Amino acid sequence: MQSRKDALIEPIVGYLLEHGLADLSLRPLAAAVGTSARLLVYHFESKERLLGEVLEAMQTRLRQSMGELLERQSTRRPEQPLKLLWRWAIADANYPYLKLIYELQILAVQNPGTYAQYVQRNAAHWMDFILSMFPASRRDPAFATLCGAVFDGLFIELMCTGDRKRTTRAIDRFVQIVLDARRHQADA
Repeated sequence: MQSRKDALIEPIVGYLLEHGLADLSLRPLAAAVGTSARLLVYHFESKERLLGEVLEAMQTRLRQSMGELLERQSTRRPEQPLKLLWRWAIADANYPYLKLIYELQILAVQNPGTYAQYVQRNAAHWMDFILSMFPASRRDPAFATLCGAVFDGLFIELMCTGDRKRTTRAIDRFVQIVLDARRHQADA
């Protein structure tokens, strides 16, 4: 049987997806999810613990969705991993979750004491996921970091401009540059 605390996580995630993290206050959150701020503190001990548990649940959901993506991909014609990841990230079902994670990263820059632990844990999962998308013989952490940085920059650009077409073309172009460079190395 699901506990009241567990039952609160899903509506809290929904609230955060709609309102973001920057101005999170327990009273409006509690009212929106049908409880009181006092009961939120009772169930989660503090705003920071609430945030940690909710973000962990959200990141678990994203990792499961990514795993399903990889399973579906393994039964089809292989697509370039970064292109595949981009198309997954900008899909309507996933975009709000990733947008919230990027907001968390920005907040971690401004207030590392509160948010850095969540970002560090997410960054480790993210890097593991990027590496897992490449064949074992091509798992280069430096290259995975570069791919992640290009992805991050273009996702932030997408969040700021809303221009999916241009940012998708940019990802496609980056992948083509990498493929051309690898062909050139193989020919040399």
